[in-house]
Amino acid sequence: MDRAAVARAQWKREVPGLELEPMVLLGRLAEAAHLAMTAKLEPVFAANGLTRGEFDVLATLRRAGPPYALTPTELYRATMVSSGGMTARIDRLEKAGLIARKPHPEDRRALMVALTPKGRKKMDAMLPGYVESQAEAVSALTKAERKALSASLEKLIAALSPED
Repeated sequence: MDRAAVARAQWKREVPGLELEPMVLLGRLAEAAHLAMTAKLEPVFAANGLTRGEFDVLATLRRAGPPYALTPTELYRATMVSSGGMTARIDRLEKAGLIARKPHPEDRRALMVALTPKGRKKMDAMLPGYVESQAEAVSALTKAERKALSASLEKLIAALSPED
């Protein structure tokens, strides 16, 4: 029995009559995400000398396309971390030679964070193993189940996201 089912049984015993399915669903989402990350994805990051957050920065820069550079604010928004946390990640990745701070081409007061050739090479080498680990993480579901779950989560995220 998963943790959400245990919690449901306990709440049902202690406070009968509550509608617990939303709690069970959200608990299972959180546990599945945690298990996938710790069992399948974090080992890929660790094997490449990165943390999850550092990988997020490199991946965000790599998927941005040429010139593989974004402002710190764009990185902060794309990765959903605090600005202080982003600064620490940028510092560590710059020290490792995987990114470089560069002047903004249009705003002399601003900086860009750019993937270095070494950083791009690392990302390109890691990506197949990362994607394979993601596939392993969801392999208990059929392709149809994955598509249905993804569509349902997309709908839920859209409903929960603040309007811009």
